[in-house]
Amino acid sequence: MGDSSQGRRRYAVVGTGHRSQMYVEALLGPHAEVGEIVAWCEPNPARMDYYDGLVRAAGLTTSPARYQPDDLEKMIEVEDVDTVVVTSPDHTHAEVAARAMEAGADVVLEKPMTIDLAGTRRIVDAAERTGRDAVLTFNYRYSPRNAALKEVITSGEIGEVTSVHFEWVLDTMHGADYFRRWHRRKDFSGGLLVHKASHHFDLVNWWLGDLPSRVYASGALRFYGQANARRRGLIRRPARGTGRNGRSKDPFLLDLRDDPRLTSLYLDAEQHDGYLRDKDVFTAGITIEDNLSVLVDYARGATLTYSLNAHSPWEGYRVSVNGTAGRAELEVVERGAVLVGKDGKLVIDPSVVDVAEEGEAPVRPRAQRLVVQQHWGAARTVPIPEGPGAHGGGDDRMLHDLFRGVEHDPLGRAAGLLDGVRSVVVGIAGNTSLETGLPVRTADLRLGLT
Repeated sequence: MGDSSQGRRRYAVVGTGHRSQMYVEALLGPHAEVGEIVAWCEPNPARMDYYDGLVRAAGLTTSPARYQPDDLEKMIEVEDVDTVVVTSPDHTHAEVAARAMEAGADVVLEKPMTIDLAGTRRIVDAAERTGRDAVLTFNYRYSPRNAALKEVITSGEIGEVTSVHFEWVLDTMHGADYFRRWHRRKDFSGGLLVHKASHHFDLVNWWLGDLPSRVYASGALRFYGQANARRRGLIRRPARGTGRNGRSKDPFLLDLRDDPRLTSLYLDAEQHDGYLRDKDVFTAGITIEDNLSVLVDYARGATLTYSLNAHSPWEGYRVSVNGTAGRAELEVVERGAVLVGKDGKLVIDPSVVDVAEEGEAPVRPRAQRLVVQQHWGAARTVPIPEGPGAHGGGDDRMLHDLFRGVEHDPLGRAAGLLDGVRSVVVGIAGNTSLETGLPVRTADLRLGLT
């Protein structure tokens, strides 16, 4: 996929919400010479208007053709589409991907590949039946810090891996956002074990080069939601964050008018479909968990203990990898604090705002550190190279592989359909375990993980 020797590939984007912008900007900018966007497939005209604006800003005079989801096959035929980029809501992935492959197009799937067993089987069956390519976009593999840990593990420096502990904390800006939008419904997103943690489970699968064999999960909605709010005395909550009479100073409320992009993509689009992007995180209707713990056994004997918290005061993750010859530890602080400015608005990058004014060093600065220590030896710090752009340059490298083809990469960062299945199966099994209270063997799901 993305071989420039075959000329410019023709792309269609299904779902023109927030997640599609990374792909759109890549095809309008650094990868325009190898690919062009020929069509949008989206039920909401206001969101297509927004992306038409990006097309014009890139200097193009002709906007992509517009199609409704029911006309996906017609779009692929009429516009001679080579590849469909799927960035629609998670619960639509299986239908869109299967229909696109059956109509003769390859597929780029934003993670997660889908939300449940039926959807996973539908995508796998369509790929096997049609022979079309399906690529998953796991950009965290390309982040230099995660690649550095992969290099340490594969080098054998810490020996054979026996266990991994992985803690991920989402703060009250990013984490709260999953409880405002469609992700708050498990039937739309699969919950955070699928939508968010598929990234994390893919990392562990990739780091270990192994298959998850058994999953046990525990978790609940313990912070967000109407019932939790009432227990803490938070009553008379507004239904949404965008107020009618001015802006609220409640840091849990999101006012779409404060962000021109959110205004265009969502507030101006409400008249067409009624979707509210700014629901209060303490209202009824949330069916996903905000605290999760998972135990995963791997085929070769390693065990993963994983935890996810979606209401932390800081954001980042810690990974500890124990091996027969030592231990590796990766700690990442992506945002050290969520602070509120004097105007009542959240500070977008607040890590050092308050303490810097007093001339003090921040207690939790944005940082990353990878430490390796062998048995009977001193610890050493492993350098982490950084590049420009998001995730230390990782997003740019992923988009290069996606649109131009994979060059020599001994780390094997490009993810295919099987990688998508192996990542989402942990979340799907975890959701089953949450329902039954029992461990789930992935082989019993019969998804052909090997």
